Amino acid sequence: MPQTAVADSDTGLTLKELAHRHGLSSAGALPSFPAYTRQLWSYRHFISSYANAKVTSSLGKTRLGSLWQVLTPLINAGVYLVIFGVLLKTHRNMDNFIAYLCIGVFLFGFTQSVTQAGVQSITSNLGLIRALHFPRACLPIAVVLVELRNMMAAMAVLMVIVVGTGEPITWQWLLIPPVLLLQALFNAGMATAGARLGAKLTDIRQLVPFVMRIWLYGSAVLYPVSFFAERLSGWKLALVEANPLLVYIELMRHALMEKVELANPPAVLWAQAAGWALVVGIGGFVYFWRGEKGYGRG
Repeated sequence: MPQTAVADSDTGLTLKELAHRHGLSSAGALPSFPAYTRQLWSYRHFISSYANAKVTSSLGKTRLGSLWQVLTPLINAGVYLVIFGVLLKTHRNMDNFIAYLCIGVFLFGFTQSVTQAGVQSITSNLGLIRALHFPRACLPIAVVLVELRNMMAAMAVLMVIVVGTGEPITWQWLLIPPVLLLQALFNAGMATAGARLGAKLTDIRQLVPFVMRIWLYGSAVLYPVSFFAERLSGWKLALVEANPLLVYIELMRHALMEKVELANPPAVLWAQAAGWALVVGIGGFVYFWRGEKGYGRG
């Protein structure tokens, strides 16, 4: 006989009604979205400690340690500078191509690292998931915190590069924190959505590097954004210029550089950046929450 049809002899209530009266719920039931968000907030100290442990474990065994947080984007920027700046000369006499390129490489690397680690955040922690009870969103959120910490260290070096290549320090540098905040929210959505996809389709992590490489070439990281306007028009150009990574990179260039050509006016870029942060950040989190019951099973 179904549980809902079984009644308590003293109260006359079904077991489901009796459980509801005493605040009980089914084991493994999906919590409501507000309840899940509150649970995640209550585990904020665990998320912070887990993120710190990930940083220590990933860099603690290397001789240079945390310096790799800065060296990796610097090496990438150096390689791209030689190929696209010296050999291919894609900068077309741009006044400060070094700063332009480094900003693109550093900002793109932030999202790239979060996305790649987020896809594996569930599958690489199955032992922890099966042993302990906690909101599974703690894992991709911790990924975002790890990469945000790395990005903060990289930004200090990026500012030195920008000033060293002739850019002045202006009031627009105050725009750096809100740009990073919006990109971090966008990255959180990418990490949480990627975590669920990675848990369901384990082969997707093999595709992510190729997707990110294509995304790199479509984000005006390696060449002036004017290349798109010269080759595209209409809805194709609008689609490319709405690329979220292009938007965040353009905003950071606007903050750090003078006389830089932008894909759109700053007001449009800010509206796009906020829109992407809200849509992807909230959408990715909701998508992850809907799959909470299935992580670590099977």
